[in-house]
Amino acid sequence: MALKSTILKATIQITDMDRNYYQDHHLIIAQHPSENAMRLMVRLLAFSLHASESMQLSKGLSTDDEPDIWQKSFSNEIEVWIDLGHPDEKRIRKACGRAQQVIIYTYQHRSSQAWWAQQQNKLNRFKNLSVRHIDEASAQGLSLMLARSMSLQCTIQDGQCWFSNGEQALEITPVICKEG
Repeated sequence: MALKSTILKATIQITDMDRNYYQDHHLIIAQHPSENAMRLMVRLLAFSLHASESMQLSKGLSTDDEPDIWQKSFSNEIEVWIDLGHPDEKRIRKACGRAQQVIIYTYQHRSSQAWWAQQQNKLNRFKNLSVRHIDEASAQGLSLMLARSMSLQCTIQDGQCWFSNGEQALEITPVICKEG
């Protein structure tokens, strides 16, 4: 018998002074059985860093042809494609061909360094691709905020992010490996 996804609810109050975006987002998140707390919370962080009225969490791990997060236009074209982890070059090439902007967030230091060293030369040709790294201590701190029902605050200014659940707060600065 297959395990079912865990359904979580999150309200994220986003104050993005870099983009002049101020909005509350009420999200229902399906946590795939193979998705750990760190990955799920990095997914919420990535959503918050790029939030818009049309940004959506996709089906995620359960669907190979969708990113973790995306933004589509009214004509159903993919404007922003966000993936987490270490996708292979074939997936990245496909994403760059389908979306106006592709962003990859890595968050496991050693494996991310090895992946980036192996992929960097191949990925430099994609002009619409950005790669960013979240340090492992920040990702671990985010995972401690996971709950079935979450009320989160995210403040972004000058490329820095302050993420809080009211009891814990983290300062997170994504490291830009490649800007597209």
